[in-house]
Amino acid sequence: MNSFSFNATKTLQSNTFLGLIVGENIITLQRVSSTNDYLKSNLSNSTPYSEGTVIMAVEQYAGKGQAGNVWRSEPGKNLTCSILLNPGFLSPKDQFNLNIAVSLAIIDTLRPILGGDLRIKWPNDIYFLDKKIGGILIENILRGMTWKHAIIGLAINVNQTDFDNHHAKASSLKQLLGRDFDINELLSSLCLQLSIEYELLKHGNAEQRPRYKRDLYRLGQRANFMVGDQCKNGTVLDISREGKLVVDFDGQLTEFGIKEIAFL
Repeated sequence: MNSFSFNATKTLQSNTFLGLIVGENIITLQRVSSTNDYLKSNLSNSTPYSEGTVIMAVEQYAGKGQAGNVWRSEPGKNLTCSILLNPGFLSPKDQFNLNIAVSLAIIDTLRPILGGDLRIKWPNDIYFLDKKIGGILIENILRGMTWKHAIIGLAINVNQTDFDNHHAKASSLKQLLGRDFDINELLSSLCLQLSIEYELLKHGNAEQRPRYKRDLYRLGQRANFMVGDQCKNGTVLDISREGKLVVDFDGQLTEFGIKEIAFL
């Protein structure tokens, strides 16, 4: 395990309006089961990490997705990392606002590379057209009613081109654009964008939620969904304050939590 400063440090330090510089401390691990688990375990053992610390894995062999799903990644080919944030300024009931800020940071990192067809597939996937290129897993540590820590697990498919049957909808930057990308440079850009969005979140920026909504996958489009064991046709309208997906089924507006609805 070793620590290093990445090549965007000067760029980040020049942004003096930022209260937190994500990525000033980066710890890279050659092989780990899950960067989220690694960071969570060390925090429980009272390891002192500064806010904005990044744990980056060259190989993550048991990466975690939402609701117990597994994120499989080819060693050295993708960006897999976890970031420590301390969002005590937010009430736990507003925790989806952090998901919004992180999603926007990824979109703003990738849009200069991929263009305007990037979308946020609720609740935690990043899509280009109908292909998944990234995912988010936020794990929260509460102390009473105070939000102590948030561990932000991020994965972006960068240079991997072979995906198994479990990843039929997966793609990568290289697969889409036909060239290799520097993972450290991508991390540098992501840390900068996350620093910006996190600072906006601290100040209650009113534009983050509308920006997130504009980039929602299948927003305003008729589409098929699985609700329980039924296939239903509806239209994604919005996200509730609590982060539930709001879908219109021919005039019947219904809110769904994670795993209560699936896109087809």
